[in-house]
Amino acid sequence: MPFCDVKYHDYHRINDYFSQMISSISYEGKTLKVDLSKPIDVSIPLRADRHNPKAWYVDPPRIEAVRTEAFTGSVAEGGSVNFRDIYFNPHGHGTHTECVGHIAPEVYSINQHLKQFFFWSELVSIRPERLENKDQIISAAQVEKAIQHNNPELKALLIRTLPNGNDKLSRQYSDSNPPYLSQEAMQLIVDAGIEHLLLDLPSVDREVDGGKLAAHHTFWEFPEKMMLHKSITEMIYVPSEVPDGLYLLNLQFAPFENDASPSKPILYSTF
Repeated sequence: MPFCDVKYHDYHRINDYFSQMISSISYEGKTLKVDLSKPIDVSIPLRADRHNPKAWYVDPPRIEAVRTEAFTGSVAEGGSVNFRDIYFNPHGHGTHTECVGHIAPEVYSINQHLKQFFFWSELVSIRPERLENKDQIISAAQVEKAIQHNNPELKALLIRTLPNGNDKLSRQYSDSNPPYLSQEAMQLIVDAGIEHLLLDLPSVDREVDGGKLAAHHTFWEFPEKMMLHKSITEMIYVPSEVPDGLYLLNLQFAPFENDASPSKPILYSTF
């Protein structure tokens, strides 16, 4: 039927169809469909104000117009363009993805070693346990119970901690002893074949642990194996209306030659 002959109700049906972007993806003998027109962004934007989340005692990020005697990088101040310097710390100022270079003496860049960006993933929600010393941990038993799809095809795991208030978008973590993973929980994640771990905490390890970083070392099997292709993404935010389950993950990050980079993980529902 030529497009010019489409009736009113048919036009809207076709318009709804083209507003979707359905893709069929085959992997390991299975086919899943995803609607690429409905991304679920689980990153926290970086803002130069007091509402930006912070960790590790860093100062707030700054985004400032370049100013010289001959040039002002602000249209509002009379300049021809906006031209700003940005000062931030990827580990302390929001969603970031890191590689083993975070704990290795050698220089390893996330941009050099993360070369695949789409993964089948599972989102789970866990309420950390409170210990006698008032620490809050994600235990191995909790991880084992939460993961519903014991599947070697799943390479990414997202952990949403409960309660899940939107104050995570502006939380000030420094000197607050946030929840963290036990070493046993991380070992279970490694044994499950997870290569990309994402969570809504500033670290997989305790804020002050004497430099042990046990969960980091366990995940990257450092220094025995140096799993260069594996990544940890911290300080994500998954809205409460997004249900636990399977998703296609697109792990995007800025191409900094550094152990960590600000990142933008995107989830797509599968059906």
